[in-house]
Amino acid sequence: MKLPCHCPSCQAQLKVKSLKCENCDTEVIGLYDLPLLARLSAEDQEFILKFMKNSGSLKDMAKDLNLSYPTVRNLLDEVIEKIKQYEK
Repeated sequence: MKLPCHCPSCQAQLKVKSLKCENCDTEVIGLYDLPLLARLSAEDQEFILKFMKNSGSLKDMAKDLNLSYPTVRNLLDEVIEKIKQYEK
């Protein structure tokens, strides 16, 4: 199951309220931002994983995704822009 990142009612960014250890039942309670990469869509996360598995080679990514190099470059630029927006 995918971690929910947005409110199903208003689409606002969700925050983490608690974390629990299944081993000893220790629970940490607070209000924390989700990690930046967890805020990205599943598709963007998958793209980043493939990019890393291809050692950052856009040429290899294009071959792996059966897309042109410029298309993969544009996809990477879109992910970079999303990351920049989340960093603000």
